[in-house]
Amino acid sequence: MFRRALICTDFSDGLYRLTQVVPSLVAGGLQQLTFFHNVALQTDRGIPKIDEDEMAAAKRRLEASLCEIPEAASVSVEVMTGRAKDNILGLVESTESDLVFLGMPTRNLLTEKLFGSTTMGLVERLQVPVMILRPQLISTYTTPELELRCQGLFRYLLVPYDGSATSDQLLHRIQSAVEKSPEQVLERCLIVWVVDESIRPELRGKNPTATAQEKLEAASAGLKNLGIVVETLVKEGDPQEELFKVAENHDISAIAVFSSHKRGLQRWSVPSFTREILRCSWHPVLDFPEIF
Repeated sequence: MFRRALICTDFSDGLYRLTQVVPSLVAGGLQQLTFFHNVALQTDRGIPKIDEDEMAAAKRRLEASLCEIPEAASVSVEVMTGRAKDNILGLVESTESDLVFLGMPTRNLLTEKLFGSTTMGLVERLQVPVMILRPQLISTYTTPELELRCQGLFRYLLVPYDGSATSDQLLHRIQSAVEKSPEQVLERCLIVWVVDESIRPELRGKNPTATAQEKLEAASAGLKNLGIVVETLVKEGDPQEELFKVAENHDISAIAVFSSHKRGLQRWSVPSFTREILRCSWHPVLDFPEIF
């Protein structure tokens, strides 16, 4: 699905371990990999100062852990200083990356408000898809387990759908990524519609389950035409809870979501299903951003 990836690590998120499994990432379709680490500026009496020693040490650490690189792949290491967000945005453009890997611990909305989230801030500014991986998960894998995980990272996607315009955009973005890829990396999609039990019965219609199933069949046609095995499932209950239950009971690689970015006070005042998935899912999350 993707060819050029920027993998960002602060050495506490476990993503630096991906240097050890480059052949597996290449087997998953990636051909250009850029590993990035950011070093904060030192301040001496209020004067910013570049820590050259730390930058050199970080680069040595990443380069030393690189395993054998397949001939078809291009791998580079970038260590920069200054504002991490700005450097990442710049590298996405200069390397023409079509995917960014970020680590993010699970957290709730209050924690995010109080302490902020570098990952959430980047997700709101990036114009390319983002793969969110949990540090707690990556750090527990043995190297062989991590190799297998990376080989199938885009093999089987769980896609939430509710008939909305954003749901249609998500399916369109997935379909577009498949069409642009010369290799059939994505094999299966499970598209799930959870009929929200919190909505009053009279607003759901006479037979919401049958209606949802009918719309799912129509919405999945584009992916089926590309040779993707598509399954559809309709559930009732709380959308987030039911989605996580489905994820636990199926052999998915990642949950795909779509970010419709809201600015200012709307960011906190408007409930966002996608933001909750990004905060809480233990499964990898592939976020397709709204393109301006």
